[in-house]
Amino acid sequence: MAGRYDSNPFEEEDVNPFSGSSAPRKGSGQSNYEGGAFYMMNPGVPPASNSRPSPLPPEPVEFYNDRATTIDIPLDNSKDLKKKEKELQTKEAELNRREQELKRKEEAAARAGIVIEVKNWPPMFPIIHHDIAKEIPTHLQRMQYFAFASLLGLTTCLFWNIIATTVAWIEGEGVKIWLLSIIFFISGVPGAYVLWYRPLYNAMRTESALKFGWFFLFYVVHIGFCIYAAVAPPIFFKGESLTGILPAIDFLGDHAIIAIFYFIGFGFFCLELTLSIWVIQQVYMYFRGSGKAAEIRREAARGAVRAAF
Repeated sequence: MAGRYDSNPFEEEDVNPFSGSSAPRKGSGQSNYEGGAFYMMNPGVPPASNSRPSPLPPEPVEFYNDRATTIDIPLDNSKDLKKKEKELQTKEAELNRREQELKRKEEAAARAGIVIEVKNWPPMFPIIHHDIAKEIPTHLQRMQYFAFASLLGLTTCLFWNIIATTVAWIEGEGVKIWLLSIIFFISGVPGAYVLWYRPLYNAMRTESALKFGWFFLFYVVHIGFCIYAAVAPPIFFKGESLTGILPAIDFLGDHAIIAIFYFIGFGFFCLELTLSIWVIQQVYMYFRGSGKAAEIRREAARGAVRAAF
């Protein structure tokens, strides 16, 4: 009877995983019993084998410690470094030479009285050089600003003149008056800038008596044109090419819309005429008070003597 209970079913198998034998030391009958029971309960699954998997081969020492592995990184040799350094030094010397040459030319131009002007006005599309705040003396800036307003006023008058003659052309007054208004604008605005505004700008900047005289000569012509445009006598195509008072009155009866445009143009020319008269008075007062009038008379006398001889 004692032999039936020699084997303890609850005793664990003493299996050494590092031993070469796959058979358990104790309890092998119990293990077979358990495997058969598992197979009876799960007929589709084969009983588990008691064989252990073969151990993995040992890894080389360098697998986790790859300090001995070398990485080839291409490095420039000393000759290439010296060559690049020499090229940089050559370029730097060339830049210094060009900078010195440019500085020498600027100094020579300044000694000769040549002023390098950069176009900066209008800001969105620079076409002229204009900087009253930096180039005109402080006590003359107000006068120069009013002269510049006179130039802008003439531009506004001639531009509005194109609009008014365009309306008259649409209403059946002919294309000739519109073409004349285009000619007035194309020749009048650049002509005013070159003939009287730029000379005044340079005269204020350099205190040149000759340039003041040039300004007075052509600014009088400008004032005469403003008077003519404000009246617009019937000389060229009944005076309808300019928005003066006479063509505005003529259009008042039959074409009220055209008359309104011409009356507005007449008002613009009157404002421009008033501003122009004030500007020439202020410039002439400064011209006499600064002694430039006597200087220009002396220059005129010298010129006359040289012409006589």
